[in-house]
Amino acid sequence: MRARGEVRPFRVSGWSVDTRTQNPGDVYFALRGPNHDGHDYVERAFAQGAAGVVVERSSGVPGEMLVPDTLGALQSFGNWARETWSGTVIGVTGSAGKTTTKDAIAQLLAVELPVGKTIGNFNNHVGVPLSILRLPDDCRAGVLEMGMNHAGEIRELAAIARPNVGVVTNVGYAHVEFFDSIEGVAAAKRELIEGLPREGVAVLNGDDVRVRGFRHVHPGRSVTFGFSEGADVRAELLVEGADGTRFRALGTEYETVLPGRHAVMNLLAALAVAREFGIAPERLRDAVHSFAVGKMRGERTVHGGITIWNDCYNANPEAMQSMIDVLRETPGQRHIAVLGEMLELGHAADELHRQVGRYAAEHGVDVLIGVRGHAREMVDAAREAGLRADAARFFEDAEEAGEYARAVAHPGDAILFKGSRGVKVERALGRFQN
Repeated sequence: MRARGEVRPFRVSGWSVDTRTQNPGDVYFALRGPNHDGHDYVERAFAQGAAGVVVERSSGVPGEMLVPDTLGALQSFGNWARETWSGTVIGVTGSAGKTTTKDAIAQLLAVELPVGKTIGNFNNHVGVPLSILRLPDDCRAGVLEMGMNHAGEIRELAAIARPNVGVVTNVGYAHVEFFDSIEGVAAAKRELIEGLPREGVAVLNGDDVRVRGFRHVHPGRSVTFGFSEGADVRAELLVEGADGTRFRALGTEYETVLPGRHAVMNLLAALAVAREFGIAPERLRDAVHSFAVGKMRGERTVHGGITIWNDCYNANPEAMQSMIDVLRETPGQRHIAVLGEMLELGHAADELHRQVGRYAAEHGVDVLIGVRGHAREMVDAAREAGLRADAARFFEDAEEAGEYARAVAHPGDAILFKGSRGVKVERALGRFQN
C-alpha cells in the first residue's frame, strides 16, 4: 500500500464502502463488484468529507491510498482491527435464523456488558471485516453473523474474525444449489467450529443431528441447546400461540412476544451464550421479553380486520414450515398463505417446493397462493394433498398475487406473506394493502 499526495496525520471516525451511507471522517474503500465499480464514486466520497480513500487506480484526490486489491485491503484492515482488540467475538452461522439469533445474543449480553454486532445481515467477505472495523471502542463482545453460499467462505471469514465462541443455528437446504448435497452445506457450516481455538466454545443446536455432531471436530468446550432431552440448555414450552410464547429454560421462566418454536430456538442459543459470559438466567427475563425481530422478519400487523404476518425477508423449506405453523396458531376464520419461490435449492427444488405445498395443505392453510417459478410445484402438491383447486392458485407476478389475495381475504382472516429475497413477496403485500 502506498499513499499519493500529501501525507499527514488524520482522524478516522469510521469506515465505508458506500457513499450513500458514508459519514464525514470515514475511510472509503472503492470496491469492485459484478455490476458496479466503487472507483466511480471516489470524488463523491472525497467531497462528502472522507478522511481517506483506498483505491486500485489513482483518481487524483488528496491522500488516496493506492493498493493492488481494495477488498484485500479492507480485509487486512479488519485483520488489524481484530488483532488490536481484546474483546470476545461470537460468530453466528446457520441455514436459518442467523440474523435473529445474532440480534438476540447482542441484546442479552448487553444486560451486563457493552456489545457490538453486525448491522443487518452484513455477513460476507465485505461485511465481516467492515463489522469488525465498526465495533465500538468500548465494547467487550462483538456478535458477528457469517453467511456463505460456497465451501471455504466461512473458513476465510473465521480467519479474519477469529471467533472465541461459535454458534450454529441449524443446517438446512438454503444454498444447497451450490453443493452436491445437504452434507456439503453441513460441512461448510462446520468451518466456523473448526476455526475456533482450543479454549473457544461451540454453541450448537442439539435438536439438529448434523449440527450436534460438530462437537466432535472441536477439542474444547461444546454446549447444546434445544428441546431434546440431552440439550445442555433445554426449553420446556409452557404456552405457545400467535401472541407469543412462554417457556422455561435454565430453571427460569421466560416470556417472548415472538411466536413459534423456531423463535424459542433462537432465544435458547442466546441464553446459552449469555450463560458462558456468567450472566445469571433470571437477569435476562426483561431482555427476552422485549426482544423484537427486524423488518419483514415475522412482523405482525392488522389491516382492515385481517391479521397479516410479514415474513418476506427470505425463505427456505424449514423456515416456510415454521411460519405455516405460526399462521395455523393465529386466530382467524381462514388462514391464507402467499408463498414465494424458494431460491438456491438446485436439483432438490421441485421436491422441496412440493413438500412445503403438502405441509401447507395438511397444516391448516385454507388458501394457498404461490408466487413465481417453482412455487407452481408447491401449489400442485397442495391440490394433490386435498386443497381445493380454486383454493390453490399460482401467479408468476407478485403484484398479481397480491391483488388476488386482496380479493379473497375478508375481515377475520389471517394471512402470511413469505418468500425468498429475490422474489420480493413484499410487492404482493404492498398490493394487498393498497
